[in-house]
Order: sequence, then structure tokens, then C-alpha cells
Amino acid sequence: MRAAGASDIKAVVKDYARELGFDLVRVADAAEFAQDRDIALARIEEGLMEGLPWYTAGRVMRGSSPEELLPGAQSIICLGMNYYPEEPGAELEEPVGPDVETRRVETGLTGKIARYARGRDYHRVMKGRMRDYAAGLAARLGTDVAARWYVDDGPMLDRAAAARAGLGWFGKNSNILTRELGSWVLLGQVITDLAMAPDEPLVKTCGSCVRCIDACPTGAIVAPYVIDNARCISHLTIENRGAIPRELRSLVGDWIFGCDICQEVCPVNRKAQGTGEPAWGKAALATAELVGILELSEEGFRERFRGTPVLRAKRTGLQRNACVALGNGRNAAAVPALRRVLREGEALVRGHAAWALGQIGGPAAAAALAAAALGEGDGEVLGEIRAALGEVGAGV
Repeated sequence: MRAAGASDIKAVVKDYARELGFDLVRVADAAEFAQDRDIALARIEEGLMEGLPWYTAGRVMRGSSPEELLPGAQSIICLGMNYYPEEPGAELEEPVGPDVETRRVETGLTGKIARYARGRDYHRVMKGRMRDYAAGLAARLGTDVAARWYVDDGPMLDRAAAARAGLGWFGKNSNILTRELGSWVLLGQVITDLAMAPDEPLVKTCGSCVRCIDACPTGAIVAPYVIDNARCISHLTIENRGAIPRELRSLVGDWIFGCDICQEVCPVNRKAQGTGEPAWGKAALATAELVGILELSEEGFRERFRGTPVLRAKRTGLQRNACVALGNGRNAAAVPALRRVLREGEALVRGHAAWALGQIGGPAAAAALAAAALGEGDGEVLGEIRAALGEVGAGV
């Protein structure tokens, strides 16, 4: 027998979560996520999780069974933290369509970073806070509490748990939408052996709205609630370790880490509530100067983005992304930096620098490409240079 009744336990669970800075807290039961498991396995089978070698059937099977993650599991405490970094009450700009030109910054020399990545790495912040939360619950309840906690880098089916708990509902972009904070929410789950009455799921959907589907530049939302991971700008700029497919580069626009487009156009997010959480900062990394990124050493990259999620892209990946953004910006002022990268950068970055020069065009870009072609020993990079020369009408 526990020291408190089930209703008292639930009150402590929720009050303490809010005290520690979690904006949303709901409780789900710990039954197997059978339907969500089958959907996730089907996505893998259909090739829609391409590019995520760690997202395996075994991982899905484990993550859909709270009992396997924590023997004796009774409840899942679902937590949400607001990460929208703007002023409280600030409205988003009018929704934009997939036309890259409408999203290009004026100078073409800066790139955008997704909102969740503009402050400290949420994995560390949330895991540390959930660890303290589990320990504090035991002290407040006067009993041992078995617990395991997860954010999105663990096997737990986090969105499935959030939906079951009524924290929010699935949007057609596959994000969880909440009544209070829209989709600007980081999710965490604490599986425990505490027996509590679960909260009810929300009876709510997106209805006939398809704004997120229409706005996705790369067509990654292939059907309501279905994402083709290999086409998603977030994947292309973060998890992807190879080249960004040529046919998708112009659609990436000026995003260099992640993408917020499907959230920006969502009506549920029309009046975003700014967070007061110090860990996320206030748009600290909203944009980044692209030429500066190309000049970063490995040490400089780690220092510049220390403690932020941007480190996940690796220096080479971020420089690749910066080249694509510069190509889409078409500002001739970027040619000297791209020419230097084409001579000195790693092969992956050199190939994308060549593409960018082809997009910018002009005599200086053509000269840089022609000179690089003479000394390039990597076949793939040479192919990029030749294609770029074709873009500027030079040929080689």
C-alpha cells in the first residue's frame, strides 16, 4: 500500500511537474501501444523512415511496450515544455506557400534555425529535470517510486503517449497539437509504477485543414499523418550525413538546421505563447551568418554551437547546408567564400559549394568552377562542378 491514495498521488504528480517548470502534464495508462506500433512498423516497411538506420523494428517493438521499458509499469506521466521563443502573445506572420522566393531572406547571406534548436539542447535540459522530478516524487509521496524517463531520443513512442494522455492530438504533419501551446511543445515521458486514473484523450482533429500539407516545399507530408522522412527538410539538414539530393536543394530555401514551415502555417499556432523558460533563451540562434559558418574550424564549430542541438548536424553537415542556403540566396557576395571552400573544404562541402556557385552564376562563379575542375580529384565533386558549369553556361 502506498502512503497516499490514488487521487492524492495524481495531484502531487501534476502539481510537482508544474513546480519544476513543465507547462503541460497529463497521465496515460501503461498498456501496450499496439495500434501505434503497427503504424510505425508499416512506415518502416514502406521505406518512409529511410535515412534513420537507428529507427528499427526492434526499437519500435520495445518502445511500444511500457512494461518492457519498466517492469511493473502502471502509468505514464506525459510532460510538455513550451519552446516558442517569441514574446508572449506575438502572432506568427501570415502563412507562406511553398514558393522559396517568399521565404528567402533579403540578403541571401543568413540561414534559419528551427525554433526548438535556438537555445540549450532540450535533451539534456529535460532529462535532467525529469531525473529530479522522479526523485522528488518519491520524497513527496514518502515511498519508493520506480521510474524511467524519455525524450525523443529514446525508444518510447512519445507522441502516441501524449495523444493517449490527452496532452494533445495528432496533426496532419504528425506533430502533437495542444490546446494551450499549439505544437511548439517538447515532449517527455516518465514511466512509473504509480497507479493513477488516466486522463482522457482529446476528442479533436484537424478537420479538413491541409495547410501543412500544401505548404511543405518538398512534399514530405505525402498524406495526412504520413511523412516521407527522406524528403523532410529537418532530416535533410540534420540527420542526413550525405549529399542533399539535387532536386530538393532549391526547395530547402534558407533553412540550415531543421524547419518550422508546417508549424508556422498551422492555424492552431496562430497565437503562439512565448516561453519564459531561461534554458531556451530568446531567439538566441534564430539566424546564422552563412559565410561565417563556412569559415569555422572543427574547434570553432564546437565552440560556436556548444550546448545547442545544432551540434547534431556536425560541422560538415552544417557547412553543406550553408552552401545550399547561399545558392538559394543567389547573392554574389558569397562567391569568394564559396570559391575558398571549393578549394579547401571537405568533399561533401565542396560538392554543395559548386552547386551554390552554379545557382549564383556570373563570371566570378564560372571562373571559380572552371579553376576547381582542373584540380578536383573526387569524381562526385567533379560531377557537381560540371553540372554547375552547365548552369552558368560555361561547360568543361
